[in-house]
Amino acid sequence: MTDTARSGGIGRAAATGALAGLAGAAVMSLGEKLEQALTSRPDSYVPARTLLTLLGRHPGDDERPVVWNHVMHFGTGAVLGAVRGVWAATGIRGPYANAWHTVVRLAFDQTLENGTGAGAPPPSWPRREQAVDVLHKAVFSVVTGMVADRLLRPALRSRRGRTSH
Repeated sequence: MTDTARSGGIGRAAATGALAGLAGAAVMSLGEKLEQALTSRPDSYVPARTLLTLLGRHPGDDERPVVWNHVMHFGTGAVLGAVRGVWAATGIRGPYANAWHTVVRLAFDQTLENGTGAGAPPPSWPRREQAVDVLHKAVFSVVTGMVADRLLRPALRSRRGRTSH
């Protein structure tokens, strides 16, 4: 496979993965609403405050920017879906990839939230909040992975580098 063909394949996989990530974000958001209806847990606006801080605004803790929350949820879904799409096309697939992708999603969110000062480190949260966050991010990653793995063949799987030398 030529470098040009491989690059084009990576681009197509990323675009398909972004769509898969939007699907994952939609299912995650619906799951959050269901969980909140059952637990009475309030909405979190940390994602919106994180995005607004990245854009140069500094929202207070009392602000509830709903639209910006959706922009952050779906924007992050598309970006990290693109990563999962590339993984699917290069042979990083299935349940193991979904588990790794959950960790990537959690790390991405916490890096931005803590880097901007909009959120606190998860070890400072109540354990129930930690469990809920991991659950919802796992739902995102599993749905994103299932869609990406279904839509993309592992056509870019490499056979190189299978040993350390």
